[in-house]
Amino acid sequence: MPSKQDHPIDLTGHLLIATPGLEDDLFGGSVVYVCEHNAQGALGLIINKTTDINVRHLFSRLELSLARDDLADLPVLMGGPLHQDRGFVLHEAHVLEGEKQYASSLPVTAGLAMTSSKDVMNDMSQGIGPRKALMALGCSSWDEGQLESELAANAWLTVQTDADWLFTLTPSERYAKAFQLLGVDPLRMVSTPGHA
Repeated sequence: MPSKQDHPIDLTGHLLIATPGLEDDLFGGSVVYVCEHNAQGALGLIINKTTDINVRHLFSRLELSLARDDLADLPVLMGGPLHQDRGFVLHEAHVLEGEKQYASSLPVTAGLAMTSSKDVMNDMSQGIGPRKALMALGCSSWDEGQLESELAANAWLTVQTDADWLFTLTPSERYAKAFQLLGVDPLRMVSTPGHA
């Protein structure tokens, strides 16, 4: 029998895809990118639901200019129900010798990090910093064992993805494309599991 310290699955760097049977105002129909998953719980960002502001507006609210036309019109994501007054930036992170590290940055996978400190946005406002980024207000988290329970209840499907997938699709495309990664047609799924 595994001890409580053992953690059999690590979904860091995976997508959580809400199954059609997940009836929740926020998480229903959502795709969550898992930034951290360990024995203490999980942390992620909803990547297919947007707020009513774009990146230019967000930077204006923070009294920052934005020297990045490629980011200005991107929608700011609704990252989750927690800390909705805080910004979270999921971005490329090529760690080179001597490269600046951000104050509150969580390495996710090779080449990808999530930063919640304003210094990354300060860099981006000056046209430096990560070239590819998604910005969200709020985050999603699960306590110890909570995500595993939701997976066992068939609330989520999971699949691993890469940074290119995250940065080349619009938020409205991500739910259907996530199912395509699995080779599953969501319209053919039943909302309740069967029993033999």
